[in-house]
Amino acid sequence: MSREDNVMNRHYFADGRKLSLVAIAGLIAGVILILSFRKPGDYSLLCSLAKFRAQPIHEGEFSDMETQLQAIVHYATSKIVPQQNYGEISITFDVLKKRAPCNFLVFGLGYDSLMWNSLNPHGKTTFIEEDPKWVEIVLKTAPDLHAYPVKYRAELKEADDLLSHYRSDPACRLALTGFPDEFYDTEWDLIMIDAPRGYLPEAPGRMAAIFSAAVMARNRKGSGVTHVFLHDIDRRVEKLFANEFLCKKYLVKGFGRLWHFEIPSAVNMTTHDGSGFC
Repeated sequence: MSREDNVMNRHYFADGRKLSLVAIAGLIAGVILILSFRKPGDYSLLCSLAKFRAQPIHEGEFSDMETQLQAIVHYATSKIVPQQNYGEISITFDVLKKRAPCNFLVFGLGYDSLMWNSLNPHGKTTFIEEDPKWVEIVLKTAPDLHAYPVKYRAELKEADDLLSHYRSDPACRLALTGFPDEFYDTEWDLIMIDAPRGYLPEAPGRMAAIFSAAVMARNRKGSGVTHVFLHDIDRRVEKLFANEFLCKKYLVKGFGRLWHFEIPSAVNMTTHDGSGFC
């Protein structure tokens, strides 16, 4: 979720979601009750509930379990929920179930970050955020999240000019520069674009994030496709840049305001003529 929704009015639980809250709270209570009666070292019942075989829990496995439980407690006790709705989240979740553990890059740090991190156990989930103060605030309550504050060079009001001249722009203002080495050195399997802010003329907009996701997907060296998820496609700039760089022919699914693209690497594009991204 992008930080812009922290500035705008946040949505609270609807009546249906209150029922989900009660269910989750009940799950937590059940886990606590089980733990209170188990003997030291006896994880068999807890593991069976989690569909694991009864076996010793190693340090790394417990860390992942702790992250997931932290996410459950967080969302069960908070009135603030992720910006994306259940249907939108489910699209990414379905891919994570097949690809995790994987390398997951998320543009945006917010109320859904704990969720994304917990849904990729044993994988690398990295968050890119434009506001360093917001990074500090989030990491105080969730220090295990892997997040970087970054700066964007473009502004939303420049979107049309950037789209018209990106092929001839010597400065390549759509390219993301000065980011952490991890951003460039990692081959990302999933990329979620839900930031930076894109509702004010002076905001960075998501032009560079969309462009960079397309470039990284086409530069993929490993097998398979790169899954790119773009939120807020109801907005003009997001839709324009998605059509130009992510390509409608690679759009495999959409729900609400989320589009899911499966982009092959350039070496696997048998019909691409090299004149453009699509």
